Amino acid sequence: MENNRKVTLTYNDGKDNLEMPVLKGTLGPDVVDIRSFSKTGMFTFDPGFLATASCESQITFIDGDLGQLYYRGYPIEQLAEKSDYLEVCYLLLNGELPTAEERKVFERGIMRHNMLHDQLMSLFKGFRRDAHPMAVMVGVVGALSAFYHDSLDINNPEHRKISAHRLIAKLPNIAAQAYRYNKGLPFSYPKNGLTYAENFLHMMFSTPCEEYKVNKTLALALDRIFTLHADHEQNASTSTVRLAGSSGANPFACIAAGIACLWGPSHGGANEAVLKMLDEIGSVENVPAFMEGVKNKTHKLMGFGHRVYKNMDPRAAIMKETCDEVLNELGLHNDPKFKLAMALEKIALEDPYFIERKLYPNVDFYSGIVLSAIGIPVSMFTPIFALARTVGWISHWAEMIADPAMKIGRPRQLYTGAQRRDYIPQEQR
Repeated sequence: MENNRKVTLTYNDGKDNLEMPVLKGTLGPDVVDIRSFSKTGMFTFDPGFLATASCESQITFIDGDLGQLYYRGYPIEQLAEKSDYLEVCYLLLNGELPTAEERKVFERGIMRHNMLHDQLMSLFKGFRRDAHPMAVMVGVVGALSAFYHDSLDINNPEHRKISAHRLIAKLPNIAAQAYRYNKGLPFSYPKNGLTYAENFLHMMFSTPCEEYKVNKTLALALDRIFTLHADHEQNASTSTVRLAGSSGANPFACIAAGIACLWGPSHGGANEAVLKMLDEIGSVENVPAFMEGVKNKTHKLMGFGHRVYKNMDPRAAIMKETCDEVLNELGLHNDPKFKLAMALEKIALEDPYFIERKLYPNVDFYSGIVLSAIGIPVSMFTPIFALARTVGWISHWAEMIADPAMKIGRPRQLYTGAQRRDYIPQEQR
């Protein structure tokens, strides 16, 4: 939204001026509209886009200084406590919470898309058994467009809706089958009588030999993890999905691109890094020395602090409560690894060094502990992140495609290579 304020740029040694409007959103800092900046013959330089708003969006808002995260205006704390993942999916996709009837229709729509094409199932067998599940997910999700090409007209709102439902429905199935293939287990099929999170646990851990009974506490914990990771504004993977989508690429290809970006250890691998750190520390007795190493910058503390949140990660308190519930349910509070994690948490919350630097435990610290307690291997942590974030990715993709002002992404560069030079024949070099 534009207001009457403007920013004036003076250039060419004060000979020329350029006025640029200041845009004001409903929340957050104002934004200088620099679209006319190219008239100066120059470009702005902002590596990592740390000071650049790449789009206008109505989906998610973050205030890192205040520790706020809103989905469509609703605080994440309220949604995690009172809602569930599928209702949050509806909210992110449609902008409003559903009525009872809308919820029923939406769940039925998701449910009818949760199976995978039988030939697609055979695609898993083309991977090595020891392939990382994320590698499998990138390949299989990218291949969805070869099987579901009846809804690939991105300019058709109904096609966009069907593709969104298919992705939300099929990602848990794809993630679970990637795990089972890696373990040499037979593929498992979804059950429509189970909730979204219960179904994922069933597809992960059931066997044909006996009935699998879903633990409700663990399913609730997993549903919260999905909800807390459903979206996080214009992060690297979401921006990747938007950039890929700006070319007109189909939604399955765009989500595969998002999964590939999420795979990076600086993005989706944070909770995996927490468990590796715990393994390296070894035991509770080693915690004080390790934390001293963190202060001396000889050790890296994973799962504490956050690039965006300069205060407490609003998701962390919810995840801590969930962590306690899971450890109590499974009787794991005395397990050596989890006692080690709690010892780290205690020091970080009480030691002035960590308090002054606001190195509080973040959502990745607790979610890694919860997933490990549930029995999910570390290699599956990022795939679970990917299936949870799919609704955020597809919501941003759909918002962008429906925007009449959309343009193909084309960042500029500051070129520092060689100037023009002429080719020299090889014998003269």
